[in-house]
Amino acid sequence: PQAPSPRNDIRDCSADPPYLPPTATNTTARLAALRGLMRTQGAHAYIVPSTDAHMSEYISERDARLGWLTGFTGSAGTAVITQDKAALWTDSRYWTQAERELDCNWELHRTTSIESIGMWILEAVPADGNVTLDPFLFSIDTWNSYSRALQGCGRTLLPLETNLVDQAWGDQRPLPSSSEIYSLPAEFTGSSWQEKVARIRQRMEQHPRRPTAVLLSGLEETAWLFNLRGDDIPYNPVFYSYTLLTGTTISLFLDESRLSAAARGSLRSGCPGPLCVELQEYGQVSAHLRRYIQDNVTVWLGTEYTTYGLYGIIPQEKLLEENYSPVMMTKAVKNAHEQEMLRAAHVRDAVAVIQYLLWLEKTVPQGQVDEFSGAQHIDALRWAQEHSRGPSFQSISASG
Repeated sequence: PQAPSPRNDIRDCSADPPYLPPTATNTTARLAALRGLMRTQGAHAYIVPSTDAHMSEYISERDARLGWLTGFTGSAGTAVITQDKAALWTDSRYWTQAERELDCNWELHRTTSIESIGMWILEAVPADGNVTLDPFLFSIDTWNSYSRALQGCGRTLLPLETNLVDQAWGDQRPLPSSSEIYSLPAEFTGSSWQEKVARIRQRMEQHPRRPTAVLLSGLEETAWLFNLRGDDIPYNPVFYSYTLLTGTTISLFLDESRLSAAARGSLRSGCPGPLCVELQEYGQVSAHLRRYIQDNVTVWLGTEYTTYGLYGIIPQEKLLEENYSPVMMTKAVKNAHEQEMLRAAHVRDAVAVIQYLLWLEKTVPQGQVDEFSGAQHIDALRWAQEHSRGPSFQSISASG
């Protein structure tokens, strides 16, 4: 039997010279820039995740640090860089893709377990070495897992407030979104934001520990609470923000210049008073939280969406932590009007799908449609429906 021909769409780092497909990214200069910054910080290793500061399911181009550094564009992965090694861990959805996109600077590890990453770090980093990361990109659970993996082995897990990938990326990093943050019309919500705030404050009063504040990090939490929408992240109608809600004050951290006039008017309509929203710069949340915890307070937060960076600011005795914040739990229970809106949206979507199936019946026998043009067509049919804001994820299209 003939030997199978070698694949030319994936890298071959054992060849001399190494073979790279045209889909691979040359990361030599990027790694050199990052390693220079690591030396200035005394960092022996730097961990780069695929997340953003809000633990979002999808991220914006500006937050695609892993993609920029490695060339790998899958949605899940972790990279670790030392002065002489670079490695990427990802799951089985992306192994072939990684072999197409990585150059030979990178080792590929076909797992995502933190134990595996920890073992690699123990081999690659000398005893007494520093393992660094940006604590505002790691969940509390993930931080604790790395801490356990390195415990008692002489390596120090060191949070760095400055993100080294952002520094290396420099002027080439995509700019933050400048599009409008707008109010969702009342016909879609069933509750005003003032009513929602009152409900959350009621839950605070009813909690046995009587928290004085709720900290919101999940982007959908703030968007839902204030009936605001944006488009900072593809397929998600959210905007970069944090909220600190107390019994008498509301602090909303975002890019204030992007608020529509109507949204700003709505948020400021209760000023002065307990329903006055104080607009603060997005980047000021940490400093504000540090000031707030100086007093006799208790901060309630959901650990699923809060990064270790914010969590670490609050002393344990001033912390009330649950998996999900009271906003996420309240948001999960839809009122009658929201249920009606959900059903209406599904009816409109069903119309688009039926139109698509009819189109396929006519078009496929003519040999004029493939998976890609099919996906484009159903997107167009959905966009044509009233109130459409686009798909909720990129259409996944396959046949045969």
